[in-house]
Amino acid sequence: MRATAVKYPVHPVYPFIHGAPRVPGVRSIAQTHMTTEHNESRKAKAIALVSGGLDSTLAVRLMQEQGVEVEGLHFYTGFCITEQQRRSGNPKAEGKPNDGLRAGSELGIPVEIVDISKEYLEIVTNPKHGYGANVNPCIDCRSMMIRKAGEVMRERGADFVITGEVLGQRPMSQNRRAMDVIEGEAELEGRLVRPLSAKNLPTTVVERDNLIDREQLKGFNGRTRKPQMALARELGVEDYMQPAGGCCFLTDENFARKFRDLFAHKPDIQLDHDQIMMLTVGRHFRLPGGMKVVVGRDAGENSMIQSLVTRGVIAGGNLIVVEDHKGPMTVVTDGDAADRALAAAITARYSDAREGTVVPVRIWDPTCQEQPQGELLNITVAALDLDPVRI
Repeated sequence: MRATAVKYPVHPVYPFIHGAPRVPGVRSIAQTHMTTEHNESRKAKAIALVSGGLDSTLAVRLMQEQGVEVEGLHFYTGFCITEQQRRSGNPKAEGKPNDGLRAGSELGIPVEIVDISKEYLEIVTNPKHGYGANVNPCIDCRSMMIRKAGEVMRERGADFVITGEVLGQRPMSQNRRAMDVIEGEAELEGRLVRPLSAKNLPTTVVERDNLIDREQLKGFNGRTRKPQMALARELGVEDYMQPAGGCCFLTDENFARKFRDLFAHKPDIQLDHDQIMMLTVGRHFRLPGGMKVVVGRDAGENSMIQSLVTRGVIAGGNLIVVEDHKGPMTVVTDGDAADRALAAAITARYSDAREGTVVPVRIWDPTCQEQPQGELLNITVAALDLDPVRI
Protein backbone atom coordinates (compact mmCIF):
# COMPACT_ATOMS: atom_id res chain seq x y z
CA MET A 1 0.00 0.00 0.00
CA ARG A 2 1.39 3.40 -0.98
CA ALA A 3 0.41 6.19 1.41
CA THR A 4 -1.13 9.26 -0.18
CA ALA A 5 0.81 12.44 0.60
CA VAL A 6 -1.21 15.54 1.43
CA LYS A 7 -0.38 19.15 2.11
CA TYR A 8 0.88 19.93 5.59
CA PRO A 9 0.36 23.16 7.54
CA VAL A 10 3.25 25.57 7.89
CA HIS A 11 3.33 27.12 11.36
CA PRO A 12 5.80 29.99 11.95
CA VAL A 13 5.57 29.28 15.70
CA TYR A 14 4.25 26.09 17.21
CA PRO A 15 1.78 26.56 20.09
CA PHE A 16 2.73 23.30 21.76
CA ILE A 17 6.16 24.62 22.69
CA HIS A 18 4.86 26.75 25.54
CA GLY A 19 2.22 25.52 27.94
CA ALA A 20 0.51 22.95 25.74
CA PRO A 21 -2.12 20.92 27.63
CA ARG A 22 -0.73 17.53 28.52
CA VAL A 23 -1.96 14.34 30.12
CA PRO A 24 0.73 13.14 32.58
CA GLY A 25 3.42 11.17 30.84
CA VAL A 26 3.10 11.79 27.14
CA ARG A 27 0.56 14.18 25.71
CA SER A 28 0.51 17.13 23.38
CA ILE A 29 -1.95 18.99 21.20
CA ALA A 30 -0.30 19.41 17.79
CA GLN A 31 -1.15 16.75 15.24
CA THR A 32 -1.27 16.53 11.50
CA HIS A 33 -4.65 15.93 9.95
CA MET A 34 -4.54 13.86 6.84
CA THR A 35 -6.21 10.95 5.13
CA THR A 36 -4.80 7.62 4.11
CA GLU A 37 -6.26 4.45 2.76
CA HIS A 38 -7.58 2.15 5.47
CA ASN A 39 -6.36 -1.39 5.10
CA GLU A 40 -8.86 -3.74 6.69
CA SER A 41 -6.39 -6.63 6.46
CA ARG A 42 -3.53 -4.96 8.29
CA LYS A 43 -1.38 -7.33 10.29
CA ALA A 44 -0.60 -5.00 13.16
CA LYS A 45 -0.56 -1.47 14.52
CA ALA A 46 2.68 0.29 15.44
CA ILE A 47 3.79 3.49 17.13
CA ALA A 48 6.74 5.06 15.33
CA LEU A 49 9.31 7.59 16.47
CA VAL A 50 9.34 10.09 13.61
CA SER A 51 12.20 12.59 13.58
CA GLY A 52 11.67 13.68 10.00
CA GLY A 53 15.00 12.21 8.96
CA LEU A 54 15.56 9.54 6.35
CA ASP A 55 15.99 6.57 8.70
CA SER A 56 12.73 6.99 10.60
CA THR A 57 10.91 7.70 7.34
CA LEU A 58 12.20 4.47 5.80
CA ALA A 59 11.32 2.49 8.92
CA VAL A 60 7.71 3.63 8.60
CA ARG A 61 7.62 2.91 4.88
CA LEU A 62 8.88 -0.64 5.41
CA MET A 63 6.05 -1.22 7.85
CA GLN A 64 3.52 0.28 5.48
CA GLU A 65 4.77 -2.11 2.78
CA GLN A 66 3.64 -4.92 5.08
CA GLY A 67 0.24 -3.35 5.69
CA VAL A 68 1.01 -2.20 9.22
CA GLU A 69 -1.03 0.75 10.50
CA VAL A 70 1.36 3.35 11.85
CA GLU A 71 0.94 6.37 14.11
CA GLY A 72 3.89 8.70 14.68
CA LEU A 73 5.33 10.52 17.66
CA HIS A 74 7.74 13.44 17.32
CA PHE A 75 9.49 14.46 20.54
CA TYR A 76 10.21 18.09 21.37
CA THR A 77 13.18 18.30 23.76
CA GLY A 78 13.82 22.05 23.75
CA PHE A 79 17.19 21.50 22.06
CA CYS A 80 16.08 21.43 18.44
CA ILE A 81 18.14 23.79 16.29
CA THR A 82 15.31 24.70 13.93
CA GLU A 83 12.85 25.46 16.74
CA GLN A 84 15.41 27.68 18.49
CA GLN A 85 16.10 29.50 15.22
CA ARG A 86 12.38 30.05 14.83
CA ARG A 87 12.05 31.50 18.34
CA SER A 88 15.02 33.82 17.83
CA GLY A 89 13.64 35.12 14.53
CA ASN A 90 16.40 33.56 12.43
CA PRO A 91 15.44 33.81 8.74
CA LYS A 92 16.79 30.30 8.17
CA ALA A 93 13.72 28.93 9.93
CA GLU A 94 11.18 31.23 8.29
CA GLY A 95 8.33 29.23 6.81
CA LYS A 96 10.01 25.93 7.62
CA PRO A 97 7.57 23.33 8.98
CA ASN A 98 8.29 20.96 11.83
CA ASP A 99 10.28 18.04 10.39
CA GLY A 100 8.17 15.39 12.08
CA LEU A 101 4.90 16.86 10.81
CA ARG A 102 6.34 17.21 7.33
CA ALA A 103 7.42 13.56 7.30
CA GLY A 104 4.04 12.45 8.64
CA SER A 105 2.29 14.28 5.84
CA GLU A 106 4.49 12.69 3.21
CA LEU A 107 3.95 9.25 4.75
CA GLY A 108 0.21 9.74 5.16
CA ILE A 109 0.23 9.05 8.90
CA PRO A 110 -0.83 11.14 11.89
CA VAL A 111 2.11 12.52 13.88
CA GLU A 112 1.66 13.81 17.42
CA ILE A 113 4.09 16.25 19.01
CA VAL A 114 5.17 15.11 22.48
CA ASP A 115 6.69 17.88 24.61
CA ILE A 116 9.29 16.37 26.96
CA SER A 117 11.34 19.55 27.34
CA LYS A 118 10.91 19.94 31.12
CA GLU A 119 11.81 16.33 31.90
CA TYR A 120 14.63 16.44 29.40
CA LEU A 121 16.49 19.10 31.36
CA GLU A 122 17.17 16.60 34.14
CA ILE A 123 18.62 14.15 31.62
CA VAL A 124 20.86 16.82 30.11
CA THR A 125 22.28 17.96 33.44
CA ASN A 126 22.48 14.53 35.10
CA PRO A 127 22.58 11.70 32.52
CA LYS A 128 22.61 8.20 34.00
CA HIS A 129 24.69 6.87 31.11
CA GLY A 130 26.88 9.93 30.59
CA TYR A 131 27.52 12.04 27.52
CA GLY A 132 28.66 11.32 24.00
CA ALA A 133 31.37 13.33 22.26
CA ASN A 134 29.83 16.62 23.38
CA VAL A 135 26.98 17.06 25.88
CA ASN A 136 24.60 14.64 24.21
CA PRO A 137 23.06 12.10 26.65
CA CYS A 138 22.05 9.82 23.80
CA ILE A 139 21.33 6.59 25.70
CA ASP A 140 19.20 8.35 28.31
CA CYS A 141 17.49 10.32 25.55
CA ARG A 142 16.55 7.24 23.54
CA SER A 143 15.42 5.36 26.63
CA MET A 144 13.06 8.17 27.60
CA MET A 145 11.56 8.59 24.14
CA ILE A 146 11.08 4.88 23.53
CA ARG A 147 9.65 4.34 27.01
CA LYS A 148 7.08 7.04 26.35
CA ALA A 149 6.32 5.52 22.96
CA GLY A 150 5.71 2.23 24.77
CA GLU A 151 3.22 3.95 27.07
CA VAL A 152 1.36 5.28 24.04
CA MET A 153 1.50 1.83 22.44
CA ARG A 154 -0.25 0.27 25.43
CA GLU A 155 -2.76 3.13 25.71
CA ARG A 156 -3.84 2.79 22.11
CA GLY A 157 -3.78 -0.96 21.81
CA ALA A 158 -0.90 -0.99 19.36
CA ASP A 159 1.31 -4.05 18.99
CA PHE A 160 4.84 -2.65 18.93
CA VAL A 161 7.11 0.41 18.64
CA ILE A 162 9.35 1.09 15.65
CA THR A 163 12.39 3.34 15.29
CA GLY A 164 14.81 4.18 12.49
CA GLU A 165 17.88 3.11 14.47
CA VAL A 166 20.70 1.45 12.55
CA LEU A 167 23.18 -0.81 14.33
CA GLY A 168 26.63 0.77 14.39
CA GLN A 169 25.51 4.14 13.03
CA ARG A 170 25.94 6.15 16.25
CA PRO A 171 28.90 5.19 18.44
CA MET A 172 27.19 5.84 21.76
CA SER A 173 23.56 4.84 21.41
CA GLN A 174 23.44 2.48 18.43
CA ASN A 175 25.92 -0.21 19.38
CA ARG A 176 24.50 -3.59 20.36
CA ARG A 177 24.99 -3.17 24.11
CA ALA A 178 23.41 0.30 24.18
CA MET A 179 20.47 -0.83 22.07
CA ASP A 180 19.81 -3.70 24.49
CA VAL A 181 20.04 -1.31 27.45
CA ILE A 182 17.60 1.10 25.83
CA GLU A 183 15.10 -1.66 25.07
CA GLY A 184 15.28 -2.91 28.66
CA GLU A 185 14.95 0.51 30.29
CA ALA A 186 12.04 1.31 27.98
CA GLU A 187 10.33 -1.92 29.15
CA LEU A 188 9.75 -2.99 25.56
CA GLU A 189 11.58 -6.32 25.41
CA GLY A 190 10.48 -8.06 22.22
CA ARG A 191 8.15 -5.19 21.26
CA LEU A 192 10.74 -2.78 19.87
CA VAL A 193 11.34 -3.23 16.14
CA ARG A 194 14.20 -1.57 14.26
CA PRO A 195 13.26 -2.38 10.65
CA LEU A 196 16.48 -1.11 9.08
CA SER A 197 18.72 -3.39 11.16
CA ALA A 198 16.30 -6.13 12.22
CA LYS A 199 18.23 -8.94 10.54
CA ASN A 200 21.30 -8.06 12.61
CA LEU A 201 19.31 -8.21 15.84
CA PRO A 202 17.49 -10.99 17.73
CA THR A 203 14.07 -12.02 16.48
CA THR A 204 11.37 -10.07 18.28
CA VAL A 205 8.08 -11.31 19.71
CA VAL A 206 6.40 -9.33 16.95
CA GLU A 207 8.17 -11.40 14.29
CA ARG A 208 7.66 -14.72 16.08
CA ASP A 209 3.94 -13.98 16.29
CA ASN A 210 3.93 -13.34 12.53
CA LEU A 211 2.68 -9.78 12.92
CA ILE A 212 5.41 -8.76 10.50
CA ASP A 213 7.61 -10.69 8.09
CA ARG A 214 11.26 -10.69 9.13
CA GLU A 215 12.36 -11.53 5.58
CA GLN A 216 11.10 -8.16 4.38
CA LEU A 217 13.15 -6.27 6.95
CA LYS A 218 16.72 -5.03 6.45
CA GLY A 219 20.14 -5.79 7.87
CA PHE A 220 21.83 -2.40 7.56
CA ASN A 221 24.94 -1.87 9.64
CA GLY A 222 27.51 0.89 10.11
CA ARG A 223 27.72 4.59 9.39
CA THR A 224 27.37 4.61 5.61
CA ARG A 225 24.03 5.96 4.39
CA LYS A 226 24.25 4.50 0.89
CA PRO A 227 21.90 1.56 1.63
CA GLN A 228 19.28 3.94 3.03
CA MET A 229 19.52 6.23 0.03
CA ALA A 230 19.16 3.26 -2.31
CA LEU A 231 16.14 2.04 -0.35
CA ALA A 232 14.62 5.52 -0.52
CA ARG A 233 14.82 5.42 -4.30
CA GLU A 234 13.29 1.93 -4.32
CA LEU A 235 10.37 3.00 -2.11
CA GLY A 236 9.83 6.32 -3.83
CA VAL A 237 10.83 8.41 -0.80
CA GLU A 238 12.02 11.75 -2.14
CA ASP A 239 11.32 14.48 0.44
CA TYR A 240 13.59 14.01 3.44
CA MET A 241 16.28 15.82 5.41
CA GLN A 242 19.91 15.26 4.48
CA PRO A 243 20.77 11.63 5.33
CA ALA A 244 23.18 12.55 8.12
CA GLY A 245 21.00 15.41 9.29
CA GLY A 246 20.23 16.17 12.88
CA CYS A 247 18.47 18.83 14.88
CA CYS A 248 20.05 18.61 18.33
CA PHE A 249 22.24 21.34 19.82
CA LEU A 250 23.71 18.87 22.29
CA THR A 251 25.76 17.16 19.59
CA ASP A 252 27.21 20.49 18.43
CA GLU A 253 30.78 21.17 19.58
CA ASN A 254 30.26 24.95 19.78
CA PHE A 255 27.16 24.60 21.95
CA ALA A 256 28.94 22.06 24.16
CA ARG A 257 31.74 24.53 24.89
CA LYS A 258 29.23 27.17 26.00
CA PHE A 259 27.31 24.62 28.06
CA ARG A 260 30.43 23.45 29.88
CA ASP A 261 31.63 27.02 30.43
CA LEU A 262 28.29 27.91 32.05
CA PHE A 263 28.49 25.05 34.56
CA ALA A 264 32.20 25.63 35.19
CA HIS A 265 31.43 29.16 36.39
CA LYS A 266 27.97 28.47 37.90
CA PRO A 267 27.93 24.82 38.98
CA ASP A 268 24.75 25.25 41.03
CA ILE A 269 22.72 26.95 38.31
CA GLN A 270 19.18 25.64 37.81
CA LEU A 271 19.05 25.30 34.05
CA ASP A 272 15.89 26.40 32.26
CA HIS A 273 14.97 26.89 28.62
CA ASP A 274 15.52 30.65 28.64
CA GLN A 275 19.10 30.05 29.74
CA ILE A 276 19.44 27.43 27.02
CA MET A 277 18.22 30.01 24.53
CA MET A 278 21.04 32.31 25.63
CA LEU A 279 23.52 29.53 24.87
CA THR A 280 22.21 29.23 21.32
CA VAL A 281 22.35 32.88 20.26
CA GLY A 282 25.20 35.33 19.76
CA ARG A 283 28.96 35.32 20.03
CA HIS A 284 30.11 34.21 23.49
CA PHE A 285 33.13 35.46 25.44
CA ARG A 286 34.52 34.93 28.94
CA LEU A 287 36.63 37.92 30.02
CA PRO A 288 39.65 37.89 32.39
CA GLY A 289 37.64 39.11 35.39
CA GLY A 290 35.03 36.39 34.90
CA MET A 291 32.44 38.44 33.01
CA LYS A 292 30.26 36.52 30.54
CA VAL A 293 29.58 38.45 27.33
CA VAL A 294 27.07 37.53 24.63
CA VAL A 295 27.01 39.69 21.49
CA GLY A 296 24.01 39.50 19.14
CA ARG A 297 24.73 38.67 15.52
CA ASP A 298 21.57 39.95 13.84
CA ALA A 299 18.30 41.77 14.52
CA GLY A 300 16.53 38.62 15.64
CA GLU A 301 19.20 37.75 18.18
CA ASN A 302 19.36 41.36 19.39
CA SER A 303 15.63 41.29 20.04
CA MET A 304 15.84 37.96 21.84
CA ILE A 305 18.73 39.12 24.05
CA GLN A 306 16.96 42.34 24.96
CA SER A 307 13.75 40.48 25.81
CA LEU A 308 15.47 37.90 28.03
CA VAL A 309 17.45 40.50 29.97
CA THR A 310 14.54 42.93 30.32
CA ARG A 311 12.37 40.15 31.75
CA GLY A 312 15.02 39.43 34.35
CA VAL A 313 15.73 35.95 33.03
CA ILE A 314 19.49 36.57 33.09
CA ALA A 315 20.36 37.28 36.72
CA GLY A 316 22.45 40.45 37.03
CA GLY A 317 22.35 41.02 33.29
CA ASN A 318 23.17 44.42 31.81
CA LEU A 319 22.71 45.48 28.20
CA ILE A 320 25.27 47.31 26.05
CA VAL A 321 24.68 49.14 22.77
CA VAL A 322 26.59 51.59 20.62
CA GLU A 323 24.41 54.67 20.38
CA ASP A 324 24.00 56.42 17.03
CA HIS A 325 25.33 53.39 15.13
CA LYS A 326 23.93 50.10 13.90
CA GLY A 327 25.37 47.22 15.82
CA PRO A 328 24.78 44.41 18.26
CA MET A 329 22.86 44.15 21.49
CA THR A 330 25.23 42.75 24.09
CA VAL A 331 24.43 41.22 27.47
CA VAL A 332 27.01 41.03 30.26
CA THR A 333 26.97 39.44 33.69
CA ASP A 334 29.40 39.63 36.62
CA GLY A 335 32.92 40.96 36.04
CA ASP A 336 34.73 44.13 37.15
CA ALA A 337 35.22 47.63 35.71
CA ALA A 338 37.99 46.44 33.39
CA ASP A 339 35.70 43.74 32.04
CA ARG A 340 32.92 46.28 31.48
CA ALA A 341 35.26 48.48 29.47
CA LEU A 342 36.43 45.51 27.39
CA ALA A 343 32.81 44.38 26.81
CA ALA A 344 32.00 47.89 25.60
CA ALA A 345 35.00 47.75 23.24
CA ILE A 346 33.87 44.37 21.90
CA THR A 347 30.39 45.76 21.25
CA ALA A 348 31.89 48.73 19.42
CA ARG A 349 34.12 46.38 17.43
CA TYR A 350 31.04 44.62 16.01
CA SER A 351 29.16 47.84 15.21
CA ASP A 352 29.22 49.54 11.80
CA ALA A 353 31.42 52.37 13.13
CA ARG A 354 34.77 52.67 11.39
CA GLU A 355 37.97 51.70 13.12
CA GLY A 356 39.50 54.69 14.92
CA THR A 357 36.10 56.35 15.45
CA VAL A 358 35.14 57.36 19.00
CA VAL A 359 31.61 56.12 19.70
CA PRO A 360 29.23 56.47 22.68
CA VAL A 361 28.56 53.10 24.29
CA ARG A 362 25.72 52.77 26.82
CA ILE A 363 25.58 50.15 29.60
CA TRP A 364 22.36 49.80 31.61
CA ASP A 365 20.22 47.41 33.65
CA PRO A 366 16.86 47.26 31.86
CA THR A 367 15.09 45.74 34.87
CA CYS A 368 15.42 49.01 36.78
CA GLN A 369 16.70 51.66 34.34
CA GLU A 370 15.83 53.32 31.06
CA GLN A 371 18.64 53.26 28.53
CA PRO A 372 19.56 57.00 28.90
CA GLN A 373 20.07 56.45 32.64
CA GLY A 374 22.85 53.95 32.12
CA GLU A 375 26.61 54.44 32.21
CA LEU A 376 28.05 56.13 29.13
CA LEU A 377 31.54 55.25 27.89
CA ASN A 378 33.38 56.84 24.98
CA ILE A 379 35.11 54.01 23.17
CA THR A 380 37.57 54.15 20.28
CA VAL A 381 36.68 51.43 17.78
CA ALA A 382 39.68 49.15 17.35
CA ALA A 383 40.60 45.74 15.99
CA LEU A 384 40.74 43.27 18.87
CA ASP A 385 42.29 39.85 19.24
CA LEU A 386 39.32 38.06 20.76
CA ASP A 387 40.47 34.46 20.37
CA PRO A 388 41.85 34.24 23.95
CA VAL A 389 38.43 35.14 25.42
CA ARG A 390 36.14 33.50 22.88
CA ILE A 391 34.15 30.52 24.13
